[in-house]
Amino acid sequence: MNLSDFEKTNYSGLYISKATHPSFGKKYIARFQYDKKRYVKVLGYTKKDNLTKKAALNLMQKFKDSIVVREEKKLPKAEKSEKYSDDRFEKLLEENKALKAILGDFKNVDPEVLHDGIQKVYDLEELKKYQIELIKLQNYLENENKRMIILFEGRDASGKGGAIRRITRYMNNKHYRVVALGKPTETQRNQWFFQRYIQHFPTGGEVVLFDRSWYNRAMVEPIFGFCTKEEHEIFMEDVVNFEQDLVRQGMILIKLYFSVSKDEQKRRFDRRINDPLRHWKFSEVDMQAQDLWSEFSEKKYEMLRRTSSRSAPWHVVRSNDKHQARLEAMKIILNSVDYDSRNYALNFEANEEVNISVQKELMQMRKSANY
Repeated sequence: MNLSDFEKTNYSGLYISKATHPSFGKKYIARFQYDKKRYVKVLGYTKKDNLTKKAALNLMQKFKDSIVVREEKKLPKAEKSEKYSDDRFEKLLEENKALKAILGDFKNVDPEVLHDGIQKVYDLEELKKYQIELIKLQNYLENENKRMIILFEGRDASGKGGAIRRITRYMNNKHYRVVALGKPTETQRNQWFFQRYIQHFPTGGEVVLFDRSWYNRAMVEPIFGFCTKEEHEIFMEDVVNFEQDLVRQGMILIKLYFSVSKDEQKRRFDRRINDPLRHWKFSEVDMQAQDLWSEFSEKKYEMLRRTSSRSAPWHVVRSNDKHQARLEAMKIILNSVDYDSRNYALNFEANEEVNISVQKELMQMRKSANY
């Protein structure tokens, strides 16, 4: 088994194959070291075994536990007593008590739920350092009377809404607005296309975050027949000049495209269907998103190719891992402005596996229809 054929997941020791078998899907393996020995085991396949990352994590943990128990049984009694003698044994007892005090009656909780909850705590703590920087950025914009627009685009279930919530969580709500426009009215349909968006633009010191934007006309509208081919082409020709004018007039414009894979989108849709807490998110449009994947890919490719400019470039954020996508989105926003009191001890460098250049995304799309 060649490890170069696999890529790491965000769980230590859990790997997934880079290639997808047409019948079996992707392969999960566990690989870890214990007592100077290396262990590798095939856990199963995403399609053949209907194996999710969480289920693979549980299988890996059971495999690890079985190895530890097996190896401990091999130890002679003298070695066992030496390994867990006095001070070390007391330390383990103290750690066990401390963990039980924190976790409570954890045996009655689904291990997957417990693991996700603990991981979420670590994720939120990592984001807080950058959320502090976002407050500094917001103060800078207010003090300098500058205006900022952030566009959040991507397929359904790509993670736009969750990213917006994390980005704005601690910001001063007096100086930012989230705009998510519905279907245009009859009056708006007869106006200049950009007019309904312009009326929501920020004033001095304000940030406006568009949860979907004028780029509806680049992807959603032509696919569902909400605009004519001529209207779509006029938009594609005009939008770059429109955005260049905005930037020339002092607007800070950030365009984020959240790029989710077809398999991950389906998994999130299935979760919306089966989870009563998320069922309200599922819509008729969601039902068509997988069937229309190729059509959306064509429009996405054209949009990224034709509308990414030097003054208003697209930032493509791979969003299969929601936490990493949110972290990279924050870095992109923070790197767009040279604000005061920046914490240079933080890592503002892009994670190139998540923050993808437009050129790299287009090249990947030419090879595979998965994005």
